[in-house]
Amino acid sequence: MPGNVSAMREADGAIREGVVVPAGAYPRTDADCQPFAWSLGLPGYLDIHVHLLPPSLQRAVWDYFDQLDDPPWPVTYRADEATRLATLRALGVVAHTALAYPHRPGVAAWCNAHTLDVAAHRPAVIPTFTFYPEDGIDEVVAAAIARGGRVAKVHLQVGRFHATDPRLDGVWSQLAAAGVPAVVHASAVYGVDGGDEYCGPDALRALLDRHPGVLLVVAHLGMPDVRGFVALAEAAPTVRLDTSMTLTDPPYGPEVPPDVLERLRALSDRVLFGSDFPTIPHTYAAQVRGLAALQLDPSGLRGVLHDNAARLLGMLPSVGFASG
Repeated sequence: MPGNVSAMREADGAIREGVVVPAGAYPRTDADCQPFAWSLGLPGYLDIHVHLLPPSLQRAVWDYFDQLDDPPWPVTYRADEATRLATLRALGVVAHTALAYPHRPGVAAWCNAHTLDVAAHRPAVIPTFTFYPEDGIDEVVAAAIARGGRVAKVHLQVGRFHATDPRLDGVWSQLAAAGVPAVVHASAVYGVDGGDEYCGPDALRALLDRHPGVLLVVAHLGMPDVRGFVALAEAAPTVRLDTSMTLTDPPYGPEVPPDVLERLRALSDRVLFGSDFPTIPHTYAAQVRGLAALQLDPSGLRGVLHDNAARLLGMLPSVGFASG
């Protein structure tokens, strides 16, 4: 086992089962991320919120974020696709999604061709697809699932559509039947103009009333309405929450109130680690380090960082992995 991992285990009893992992044991830099995962007995991270857009669309997204100035949004991991995938491996990410999303009709199939092609050649990439309310979308989703699609992505604010749009009834039914979860951006956030009317906990509550069997992963803990989306997860066992762009250390957005942190701790078996890599204004370590706010023991952290998502996706959870 690498020396710095051993040091983590020995420092102040940091990695003892049943004891809250202290903030000082979390990674200070990106170089610490992989050893930290190993110190918990994990093979690495399962990141449910990684974007892998077609190159031209990725450049357009970066151009958009480069224009933000209140506050600014520097892109920490701006690089070509191969370099970004290598960076994730170096960080200790053993599996991750390839999220893409359309902003208008005719884009979903193009996004899916890219994300599913990458997954076909990169074992760490979980086959991921997207959809949009348009003619023929049932066939697009059926084709993606037939190609092994295991996670769907939808962005209600950017797409500007209701989750209950009747054109999506067949899509949600397919996802429920196949047990494919959807990572849903259902909150109105900084960086996107408009689209608020399609967002909020009630939007997903209405979807679950219409399609109760669908599995949902709420992106960004539903920030800025974390309280409302936590209440939704408490009431609906098919709902998970991902941590991307929230609980960062230091915080980039609003801090999660202490009482909500307590509720998240109680829901920790349905909290999934997500980073929003690569278009994030902080380091990957800041996203991992921020989880200290949940005050979890090693078992709880293994769940958030890997095992909860692994169970959701039908992948084997970690079992006492040790490096070296």
